[in-house]
Amino acid sequence: MAPSSNSGAPTVLLVAHGTRDPRGVAAIGDLADAAASRTGAPVRVAFVDVLGPTPDEVLADAPGPVLVVPVFLASGFHVHTDVRGAAERSGRADVVVAPALGPDPALARLLADRVAEAGPCDAVILAAAGSSDLRAIADIETAATQLAEHTGAAVSTAYVATGTPRVPDAVQRARAAGADRVVVATYLLAPGLFHSRLADAGADVVTAPLLSAGGTARVADLVAERHAAHLDSARSTR
Repeated sequence: MAPSSNSGAPTVLLVAHGTRDPRGVAAIGDLADAAASRTGAPVRVAFVDVLGPTPDEVLADAPGPVLVVPVFLASGFHVHTDVRGAAERSGRADVVVAPALGPDPALARLLADRVAEAGPCDAVILAAAGSSDLRAIADIETAATQLAEHTGAAVSTAYVATGTPRVPDAVQRARAAGADRVVVATYLLAPGLFHSRLADAGADVVTAPLLSAGGTARVADLVAERHAAHLDSARSTR
């Protein structure tokens, strides 16, 4: 990861879900490097599932202060329980948890660009991993609304793993309603199992995950915004 050029900056801890797919792990590493370059801060990575290190392990020895940035596109169980729980368990007063990356207008603009690159379409389906947490579902609906505002098209939501409708069902429903060309806007961060499932959903185009095809730089800009907002808040309370 890029070295810090600002010794007074807080350590940034990016906390992601975790995956067995090496492409997904590499994508988070690339995001960390890009975020370090933009913030001038030391950036570390932790995962809440599948692989380590865990947030608890990193917070046990990370130099403070620490800004924890949840690398999630919606705030459900993992953000509210795993990420915030780790911050609380650390017992550290110098740990601050920033808002999750999504939903955010910056991500909606990135998704809108991907949809535009896909060409004309009759239906847009925002495909998310899904969640049993109603707070996360509300965030995904917000992301769909933001995407609709940027594309001018109606956007429906569907899920890859948890929740209904599942993406293939949503595509079939769009076809039944008369849509000739259906685009699935991928609301996933990195390549992996969930994105590979979308290829079989029956859509005409499935956009790339956000951390690909030039998206990493734009997501890193969003991390930098979280970092700058934290610094502004810290200065205002001195």
